[in-house]
Amino acid sequence: MKDLEFKLSSIEIHPNSEIKGTIAVSYPGRYDGVVINTTILDSNEHIIYKSYNEKKISQNVSRLFINKDVMPENKAEFTAIINFQPNQEHEVKFRVSIIEQHKEIESQIIFAKYSN
Repeated sequence: MKDLEFKLSSIEIHPNSEIKGTIAVSYPGRYDGVVINTTILDSNEHIIYKSYNEKKISQNVSRLFINKDVMPENKAEFTAIINFQPNQEHEVKFRVSIIEQHKEIESQIIFAKYSN
């Protein structure tokens, strides 16, 4: 198993539909947590993270850090949403990284498609 496993429930995303992702870390060293960065290509719009490990996020964030202390068994689940109505298909880049003392240890990228 790699040090980082990242999956999305679907790589076909539509407006106002819930995006679900899971992260599993098996990195043997000490790490601080994981960060999820998302870019909607050819757009100035952002993704909005709604929760992680069933904990609601009170403010809209477009970059999500999940501390290791709140990752039971080194696993995390998150939900997010994209609200805008696209007039074309967009590629969405999800990048999850393991962070240790402000440094990136390992990362994984998944591309999804966003359309009506």
